[in-house]
Amino acid sequence: MSIGAFPAMRLILRRELRLYFRRPDQLLQPLVFFLIVTTLFPLALSPRLSLLRDMAPGVLWVAALLSSLLSLETLFKADAEDGTLEQLALSGQSLGVIVIAKTLAHWLVSGVALVAMSPLVATALAIPTDAFPVMFASLALGTLTLSWLGAIGAGLTVGLRRGSVLLSLIVLPLAMPLLIFGASATDRAIGGESPAGALYFLGALCVFTTSLAPVAAAAALRITLE
Repeated sequence: MSIGAFPAMRLILRRELRLYFRRPDQLLQPLVFFLIVTTLFPLALSPRLSLLRDMAPGVLWVAALLSSLLSLETLFKADAEDGTLEQLALSGQSLGVIVIAKTLAHWLVSGVALVAMSPLVATALAIPTDAFPVMFASLALGTLTLSWLGAIGAGLTVGLRRGSVLLSLIVLPLAMPLLIFGASATDRAIGGESPAGALYFLGALCVFTTSLAPVAAAAALRITLE
């Protein structure tokens, strides 16, 4: 007898988190990349705080987007190669449920971890502590949206042997609004202006992708499995 959608989603989410923590190299690689890229800028540029503060939003968001991309290729690929994805599809559960659970697991171990590490990076880039709440909110919304976009790209490229380059070409153009409005929200918070407009746009993008990405990614996986 098949179980309901929410219990199945909870079981898949728990399985994915357990697998991530069994492979610490995949867990730490995006975080180390994020930390290295952002801390290299203060070393390469002038130590003037004003210059670092002006460049901080762009540096922070470019590093966050590129770091999140590192782990997107493995979102469905490992399960597709060992047959687990096909078994999950035959379990009676909707592919959309599987996509939602796996995408949320990816965001919890990559996006949430980037948000948790951002104060360390922000301090190196001379971002004032008053801007931290806006930075947290924008990064949380942006990384979640990127995980949804990445699920679509990973679903389209899961059957390709070397799909990482194509995945980047698919996801990065779609992520440009995240980069623009995420950096704008952080920059406005640093300057003491209201970041509400940029945060509202990021929230709207997050709701939009949360609604449509599971359907699109499930359709892409269905084509691959057939």
